[in-house]
Amino acid sequence: MRRLGVLVAIAALLLGGCTATPSEPPTPSFTPVDPAAVVAARKQAGIADCPKSSATVPARSDGLPDLTLDCLGGDSTVRLAGLRGKPMLVNVWAQWCPPCREESPYLRQFAKASKGKVFMLGIDYNDPRPELAVEFAGLVGWKYPQLADPERRLSTKMSVPGLPTTLFVDADGKVVHTVAGKLQSYDELIQLTRDKLGVSL
Repeated sequence: MRRLGVLVAIAALLLGGCTATPSEPPTPSFTPVDPAAVVAARKQAGIADCPKSSATVPARSDGLPDLTLDCLGGDSTVRLAGLRGKPMLVNVWAQWCPPCREESPYLRQFAKASKGKVFMLGIDYNDPRPELAVEFAGLVGWKYPQLADPERRLSTKMSVPGLPTTLFVDADGKVVHTVAGKLQSYDELIQLTRDKLGVSL
């Protein structure tokens, strides 16, 4: 009977998902992890270092916000508005969010198929456990760069309707499409990339 209760609780969590307003993560009750350990774990998992971004290119009103975030682990920073030159997919997620976990295979498959045609970037959002974020990204095979926004600073600059959120950004830095909620399939991701970014994989 106890086993059945546990299974029901897990099913409820998976079906509940993340609502239109980002759910609050569990309140951490632990000693904060050493950032250097997070960086070391990230490198061991094969997650790429964060990209360089321009400090001088003007921000655009229809693009990514003029906001600088730490790379996951804090060993570098990235100015979102300074990322230009290649079509980009930005996935906003957290390791505690069940729908983010459910869509993770599509993102892994897409990263392998894109072969550099589309730059991929993750933002671990509203997440007090960077070490678990690295562990999750490593387990699901995300090798592309990951930023950290534990304080939800992104939401002060643009709408974050919930987790996950996926942004399609063209080479000129314009956000051309937003998916609020879980991607439903790899095929959907491929189709959106073709339709919104003009990139066929």
